[in-house]
Amino acid sequence: MPHAESPETAPDAPAEAVMVPTVEEEKPNLEDMFDSESDGDEFNSSAPNPAPVAAAPAAKSGGNQVDDETMRQFYQRLFPFRFLFQWLNHSPAPTTDFMHREFAFTLPNDAYLRYQSFPSADMLRKQCMQQVPSRFEIGPVYSTNPRDRKTVRKSSMFRPISKELVFDIDMTDYDPIRTCCQGTKICNRCWSWITMAIKVVDVALRDDFGFKHILWVYSGRRGAHAWVCDRRAREMDDSRRKAIAGYFELLKGGDKGGKKVNAKRPLHPHLERSLKVLREHFQTDILIDQDPFLSEAQSTQLLNLLPDPTLNASLSKKWSSAPDRPSTSKWTDIDSLASTGTSKTLDPKALKEAKQDIVLEYTYPRLDTEVSKKLNHLLKSPFCVHPGTGRVCVPIDTRKLEEFDPFAVPTVTELLGQIDMWDVEHKGEDKEGEEGKKIADWEKTALKGYVDFFRGFVAGLLKDEKGGKREREEGTTAGADAMEF
Repeated sequence: MPHAESPETAPDAPAEAVMVPTVEEEKPNLEDMFDSESDGDEFNSSAPNPAPVAAAPAAKSGGNQVDDETMRQFYQRLFPFRFLFQWLNHSPAPTTDFMHREFAFTLPNDAYLRYQSFPSADMLRKQCMQQVPSRFEIGPVYSTNPRDRKTVRKSSMFRPISKELVFDIDMTDYDPIRTCCQGTKICNRCWSWITMAIKVVDVALRDDFGFKHILWVYSGRRGAHAWVCDRRAREMDDSRRKAIAGYFELLKGGDKGGKKVNAKRPLHPHLERSLKVLREHFQTDILIDQDPFLSEAQSTQLLNLLPDPTLNASLSKKWSSAPDRPSTSKWTDIDSLASTGTSKTLDPKALKEAKQDIVLEYTYPRLDTEVSKKLNHLLKSPFCVHPGTGRVCVPIDTRKLEEFDPFAVPTVTELLGQIDMWDVEHKGEDKEGEEGKKIADWEKTALKGYVDFFRGFVAGLLKDEKGGKREREEGTTAGADAMEF
């Protein structure tokens, strides 16, 4: 996912990269599973600098740029600043977790303001109302207030100290294998790759690393972001982040063809578990919906991934005689011809492993791992509005993952219209909701379910933060008592 859409650096807030100490490269736990070496490119800066992104095509609703006044209404009436503050602050009362947090604004004129910080949710809301950013991004908590970074005596005194571990899944990374859409275009068929990726990454983060508070957020157009919010995740240094990002790296090589997956055997437990999840998706979402081996060139690519030349020749002959043979049949043909003994040199174990690698190549998550490796990376905030589609970046409830439809996510224009409709329908009625409080505008719209989910997520995080703080304090006291004679 692009980190910003062609931002221009504002003169008074240069988007220079934050200097962080160089850390020695740490090998990820799964690195020795792969035969090929990983590339050594480093992520040089957290300042975004991608090429402009084309607007997404209209689909069901939305598809237009959002004007400044609409954005101002959104920040005034719909954005859940209170819950966003609690999420980032980890406490009801303001702490440096929020006050020293970096925010970066993309303004309507495409200026990009970094190192913004706020003492409260109300001040963040006021600045959004004044500057109506088309989006804003969230960065790390710094050792000093980001606004005061130029006043510190030594550059080393201004450094990132904590931030959620984040992951980014972007549909464009699947362009080499998706047949339905390309670039910024998406449809429900190719969205299944995002569903697969969330399933695989979420269970690994929970079962393999023990994380609990994982927030998945729709990017507003063609992808999803994960925010791992556990304290242990937030306090990890770059080397640990890089190791976890490397844990999920499986595909090697560029987009010019050739075998991308060479998983060593026996399969790592993470890959064994992932394969069980992904096999069913391969049969339906890939073979049927994508039909990836239909053309002659695609069939040739499939044959290049199989280990036995004699078997390949037989398959090629069969498929040449039936040029419109669907991918489901071609996939079945592999085992059918192998069982006839047409190849005397065929190694059944090698064929099975090659087919497993193919399933992984066409289903395994394709993450932008550079996003995950650095503390000082910024990522778009939940509940921002995507400027190209108008859709809100809403949380995804993984308990209902299969039901999530990116095209059903409301646009900001639709939400504002729902407020007006609600007010007309309830004119003259009592406007108080639960506990006698005035009904908030977001409660009158389709955004309510998403905000309620986010509020519940934040409540669970705050509960664990409070319990963890008590344990740390008791541990400190016990340690002090133990030193007394």
